[in-house]
Amino acid sequence: MRPTRGLTLGGSHFWLVTDNNHMNMNFERARFNMVEQQVRPWEVLDERVLAQMETIQREDFVPVRYRKLAFADLSVPLPHGQSMMRPKVEGRMLQALGLGEDDTALEIGTGSGYVTACLAGLCKHVVSVEYHEDMHRDAAARLGEKGIANVELYHGDVMAGWQPEQAHDVVVVTGSVPDVPEAFRGWVNPGGRMFVVTGEGPAMEARLLTRLGVSDWTEESLFETDLPRLINSQPPPEFEF
Repeated sequence: MRPTRGLTLGGSHFWLVTDNNHMNMNFERARFNMVEQQVRPWEVLDERVLAQMETIQREDFVPVRYRKLAFADLSVPLPHGQSMMRPKVEGRMLQALGLGEDDTALEIGTGSGYVTACLAGLCKHVVSVEYHEDMHRDAAARLGEKGIANVELYHGDVMAGWQPEQAHDVVVVTGSVPDVPEAFRGWVNPGGRMFVVTGEGPAMEARLLTRLGVSDWTEESLFETDLPRLINSQPPPEFEF
C-alpha cells in the first residue's frame, strides 16, 4: 500500500502519494489530460493556445509543495495570498485575446510566470510587471531557465505610478479589480484587447474589452470566475461619522 497524505484547498480534499517510487509522475501525460479533459471541454478550441498549454511545463511554475496539483482543476496557491488561475480559465483567457505572432502584450501581475510563458509563445514580445519583488525574481529565474527570451520583466505597482513605456496590442490583468482603471485603457493600442476580471467575489465577471478608437470600446462578457484582488486596486473604506 502506498502511503498518502491529505491536502485541502478551496474546500476540496486531495490525496497525495508520498512514496518516493511514485514521485516521478508522468508530467507529459498529465499536461495532455489537463488540456483534453479540462481546457478543451470549456470551449477552448484555438489550436495555438492548446499547443502552448500542452507544451509549457506548468509543473515547473507551481510552488514545490503543490507540484502534484499542477494540473488539477483548481487555483493553485502562490505566496502573498495570490494564486494561479485554473487551467481552463487561462485557456479561455488566451483564446479570447486572439494573440497574433506580431502582437505585443502587457501582463499586469506576473505571478508564477506561467501565463507570461504562454503569452511569450503566442506573440512577439511580452512586458510583465509584478508587485512582489520575490515573486518577480522567482518568475524571472523560471523563465530564464526555460530560455524564454522575448519577455521584459519589471517589479512595480501599477496602482502607484508604474506604467509601461508604450501601449500594447494586448493587456492582460491577472488580478481582479472593482472596475477597470482608466489608466489601463490608455495602455491598449487602437484595435487592441484587454482581459480583465471585475466585480465582487465569488461571482466576478471576466471581460474582454476591445479598443476601436481613442474613446470607443466594445465589451464582451466571457464567464464568471473569482480572482484575488490586484494589490492596491481596492479603494480604502469610507468612514462615516
